[in-house]
This record gives sequence, C-alpha cells and structure tokens, in this order.
Amino acid sequence: MARRTSVPAASRPVGTVTRGTTNPNRLRRMDRWIAAEHGAELRRSADPVAVDLGYGAAPWTAVELLGRLRTVRPDAQVVGIEIEPARVAAAQPYEAPGLDFVHGGFEVPLPGGQGRAPVLIRAANVLRQYDEEEVAAVWRQLCARLAPGGLLVEGTCDEIGRRHVWVALGPEGPRTVTFATRLGSLHTPSDLAERLPKALIHRNVPGEPVHAFLRDFDRAWAAAAPLGALGARQRWLAAVHALGADWPLTGDPRRRRQGEVTVRWEALAPGA
Repeated sequence: MARRTSVPAASRPVGTVTRGTTNPNRLRRMDRWIAAEHGAELRRSADPVAVDLGYGAAPWTAVELLGRLRTVRPDAQVVGIEIEPARVAAAQPYEAPGLDFVHGGFEVPLPGGQGRAPVLIRAANVLRQYDEEEVAAVWRQLCARLAPGGLLVEGTCDEIGRRHVWVALGPEGPRTVTFATRLGSLHTPSDLAERLPKALIHRNVPGEPVHAFLRDFDRAWAAAAPLGALGARQRWLAAVHALGADWPLTGDPRRRRQGEVTVRWEALAPGA
C-alpha cells in the first residue's frame, strides 16, 4: 500500500452520495478522448494531477484513468474522491504510487496542501440525481478548482460503457459536448439521448437545440443507410459529415472513426 498522504481538512464534504454503480472499463471511451484531446495540456503541466470525482463503490475507474493518462504523461497522478467514507476505506488497499483515494466532494480536496489544483476533473455519472437547476452551480464550483488550462469532463454513460455523452468545460465554462458510442450497438443516433448529461437530458424536447441536433443526426443517419452495407463505421462517418453542414462540429476529425462526434456547447445550450 502507498504511504498515506495528508489531505486538507474540510468541515463537511459538498454534495450527496450517489448510487455508486461502477464496472471495469465502463469509462474507456471518455478516458481515451481525454488522453487524446487534453494530452498536450497534461504534458505541459508542472503538477499532472487528475481527479476521479465520485468513482463509486469500487475503485476500478480511478485505476484505469491512471493507466490511460500515463500513456501520455508517465508521471501523471490520480486522486479518487468519494463522499461516502466506506467507499474510500474500501478503495485504499488499491492505492499505489501516484494513486490516492480521499474523502470529499465538490470542494475537491487534494493530498499535498491547499495550493494544489487538478489539471483534470472527471465527474462521470455524478450529477444525474441532482436537479437541472443545480448543475450550473456545481460546474462553477468544480471549474474554480481547476489549474490554469485545466479541464472538467462531466457526463453520463450506460453500465457497460457502450454509450456516453459528456460536456467538456474549462475554467471559463462549458466548451463542447461529445457523443460517443459502440457503433455496432447503435440503432439510431438519438439512442444516445438517454445518456445526455443532466444539463441537457430534460431539454430533449421540440424547440430545444439538443432535440434539433439529434433529429438532424437521425435524418443524416437514415440518408446514409446504403453505406451500412460497408459497415456501421462508414455509415456513421457519412452521417457526421452531413451533420457538419449545419452544426459546428469540432475536435480531431480522426476520432470520429471511433464512434465519436463533438459539437460546440453554444450550439446545444438550453435556449440557444
């Protein structure tokens, strides 16, 4: 076991206990996107510490995040933070150099002192039980904890990691929304609607931008049906290409081959 490190004391962690559901490899799509899109900032950081916030009843996602980040920064560190003390105690036997588990919440306590700030906070499946009206305040609190150039990734996935939707935020606020899926399991792009993060899931109704985006994506997917004979990937790529005529897609186009598409936040923001 790694040597225990001190964590700044907090009067009471901020937040509420989640269901704690987790599975090995559940967050692989999100992690690979983080490593690809945020790897340059991680390499530049003087203190490459990342946070797995609300990792749940088992430590697998934090362990896996460390391994994936170390493909781009060999000395990366991960701190798993949980608001439920029993989950922290259960995870601590898995501690290793560069991997710590601590008790806390949205205040994001880190070993090593009050001055530390993470270059990444990943909050997966944490805000689904909150009200939509609470999300903006949580985002602001978490973004305020980021190091300069840091990234908050907040979103939702299914139990085995086939479907994800997440928002990427910097210290200034939300930047992008990414939809990611296992293409072989996809019937229509709007299947991803059930995994929209809390800020968007109740906005998937006519008149809201995210509803229009998914409607247009389904239409492009249907128009690309003949390419399905060449495989789901070719159909997806054609649908995404068509979608880009009307929506501000961003990110590395090569990642679209992995079943991803990223769109600027302002295009999908409620009331946009």
